[in-house]
Amino acid sequence: MLNDAGKRAAAGTAAAAVTLAVAGAALGTPAGAAPAPHPEPRPAGLPWKSCPAKDPVEGTRLKGLQCASLRVPLDYADPAGRQITLELTRARHTASRSKGAVLLNRGGPGAHGRDLSGFFAGSLPKQVAASYDWIGFDPRGVGASRPELICDPGYQSPGRARPDAVPASAAEEEEWKARARHYAGDCARRYGAVLPHMGTADSARDMDAVRAALGQQKISFFGYSYGTYLGAVYATMYPQRVGRMVLDSVVRPSGVWYDDNLDQNVAFEKRIHAYFAWIARHHKTYRLGDSGRKVAAAYARVRAALKAKPIDGRIGPSELDEAFLADGYGDYNWAAHARALSAYAVRHDPGPLRKVWQPPSRLDQNNYTVYNAVQCRDAAWPRDWRRWHADSERLYRRGYRFETWSNTWYNAPCAFWGVPGGPPPRVGGGSALPPILMVQATEDAATPYPGALEMHRRFPTSRLLVQADGGNHGVSLSGDRCVDGAVAAYLSGGRLPASRPGPDQKCAAGPEPVVAKAGRAEQAAAHR
Repeated sequence: MLNDAGKRAAAGTAAAAVTLAVAGAALGTPAGAAPAPHPEPRPAGLPWKSCPAKDPVEGTRLKGLQCASLRVPLDYADPAGRQITLELTRARHTASRSKGAVLLNRGGPGAHGRDLSGFFAGSLPKQVAASYDWIGFDPRGVGASRPELICDPGYQSPGRARPDAVPASAAEEEEWKARARHYAGDCARRYGAVLPHMGTADSARDMDAVRAALGQQKISFFGYSYGTYLGAVYATMYPQRVGRMVLDSVVRPSGVWYDDNLDQNVAFEKRIHAYFAWIARHHKTYRLGDSGRKVAAAYARVRAALKAKPIDGRIGPSELDEAFLADGYGDYNWAAHARALSAYAVRHDPGPLRKVWQPPSRLDQNNYTVYNAVQCRDAAWPRDWRRWHADSERLYRRGYRFETWSNTWYNAPCAFWGVPGGPPPRVGGGSALPPILMVQATEDAATPYPGALEMHRRFPTSRLLVQADGGNHGVSLSGDRCVDGAVAAYLSGGRLPASRPGPDQKCAAGPEPVVAKAGRAEQAAAHR
């Protein structure tokens, strides 16, 4: 489950789930082979203009940026056929000499990205920020790009609490299967002509079209989470067109996508229990138990109470798990979420939990649709439900309970998807590829650490910077001076750590989150 509430925290945009290529034969090109050439737009092909003061998708977040649209083929094997539109933003370089353009990707797949150009221009050291044109874009199918894909909103937001993700019977599992099948069928009915062209290889070709439209011989790239896979695919397909590339929170390419999600089920269990242990260390504040085991039991009691009587009929156990999944992605909201859990468990006050969980917005629904459209198309998923059931039951019985079944249903539409998936594109580079900087926290649950080691091995010119004992997903530009300094040095002058076996440089993770002081009324109530 790359694409979830926690994922939107990547790139330091605390808006806060694993964490991809079209079959080459479908495009007339063998998988992993060089793509067929397509006509390059003229360098002056992007008519930049000031972004609106209030954008329909991003609101006021595009203030001070430039906006442009680019038409690209839906099917690159038919460049004269149907065209789709990509929407882009730019924060222009202010230095006297530009180092080129950097394309930015938040991840997902399916995450929006036009706000990222302003975020990067404002977050990096001034000298580095001034040296580049920062290019945000909504990938095909996403946000302001057209067509915008949204399928069956009721799958994620039926207007009432969803069924418990952990099925208590075969009938409950069948109910979830029927819902997933309906979602996949709705996508096929709405977007049957589009879905065959939603793989990562298509997005990599879109990136190259953007490069050409910008008039750049080479393009630089900064991608988080799924964006690391997109960047790796681009570097494999177009090695001669790669400038500088930062890949943060790295996907395991050999696991796309079914196996990567199984890996996540194991990693999120470890991470959520790290959170429960943190809550236990602050038992005097939260009163949920003085051990991680006791906090986990308190969470289970709240979950059972919400199953019996959802808050406002809308927040049940599935919604609770969805809200606390963000705490596996990052520790930014640990204190606030612990207070909300405590309020309900200790004082039977549902108010804070109402604020923690919010129904998915239109952008969230779009994000989820494109997540499925990309991942289901990229690789072959099991079509026999017995495989899904067996793997989910095996992991659940082994104690990996927090994420397993909710992740199953998050990805279940791929079991019924209307177009075949795979094979995934080849991923890897040779000695002629420019150096790539990879960044990874060792305790990241969404993209577990072994994936970064694998990607590092596949690109011999890469360097791997590790945040030792760090558990957050999306490390760069989140305030770690060691990591941010290395990223800035690379972008500024191409400076990289010396090559060593395994990770090439280590940074120590920062301190644990601080427990924010509660108000007087909250303090008094907590100690009653």
